[in-house]
Amino acid sequence: MGYGFTIRVCGDYALFTRPEMKVERVSYDVLTPSAARGIIEAVYWKPAIRWVIDKIHVLNEIEFTNIRRNEVSEKISESTARRLMNGASKELFYLSSNDARQQRASMVLKNVDYVIEAHFELNPEKAGPEDTVEKHYNIALRRFRKGQYYSPPCLGTREFGANVELIEADPIPASKLSGEKDLGWMLYDMDFSDPQDIKPKFFKAVMQDGVIDLTQLQLVR
Repeated sequence: MGYGFTIRVCGDYALFTRPEMKVERVSYDVLTPSAARGIIEAVYWKPAIRWVIDKIHVLNEIEFTNIRRNEVSEKISESTARRLMNGASKELFYLSSNDARQQRASMVLKNVDYVIEAHFELNPEKAGPEDTVEKHYNIALRRFRKGQYYSPPCLGTREFGANVELIEADPIPASKLSGEKDLGWMLYDMDFSDPQDIKPKFFKAVMQDGVIDLTQLQLVR
């Protein structure tokens, strides 16, 4: 077990998209482990460490609402981005045409409030002699306390910003949920061990009194 943190994350809306939904976006019932890791990595990420999500506490009742979101079907090409990185005199933006614009319905969560228990471990393939758990712990602790981040933390998609707060001395707030709830198969993370064959990893999510315990999982691909 590495050095751990307890983080409270909340927001007005969230969208943790189910991968089986191909056209309209439909959110999972709760925050996924990969989204939780993404929130923490937005605050502090280094190749020398990897974050592991231990528990997810769901504090509020699960509420859904339907909205319409504007999306585009195209993106800036890799060749254009590389030319700009190499000094090409061109502004980096995407001007979508009418054909590329799409309005899609989305089923999103609202009034979300989570507590994430997570720890980090040194990555033996990337960590050097100067990388110690104490060093990275103190840097991450300082960034969480000051509210610093590399990119704005979000709840699934960029337009749904997340408020991130470090819990230190205070106890974890009690959940409004009770009993056991089977959430079905949920995306855990993506397996990047083979860059040519990236595969999703799923787990059977069960929430007990508002808590999803991820410390003992059997993952499937």
